[in-house]
Amino acid sequence: MNEPLSLSIFTIEADRKPVLAFAAKKFEEADSFFRDERVRTKLRSTSSGGIPLCDDYTILRIRLANVDERARYREQAAARPMANLAAVFLIAVDEDS
Repeated sequence: MNEPLSLSIFTIEADRKPVLAFAAKKFEEADSFFRDERVRTKLRSTSSGGIPLCDDYTILRIRLANVDERARYREQAAARPMANLAAVFLIAVDEDS
């Protein structure tokens, strides 16, 4: 039983809209990433179509990614094999974000 845990893909939703996918071994690790103030700051400072992804009133939540979200995460990870991929936006974000 010393096999390493495989990574699960999790999604952060902003007002029930999936915006960010990331990998973690356990839910506790995913929850820690989700609660990291740097992640929340990045979400507040990023916009899509000129609209911020979230503000002080946005309800954020975390859940396991669905099939499409997992595929998008893995596609992005494969495109950047040398990079330490922490997260993938699931929506188009503005270039200046």
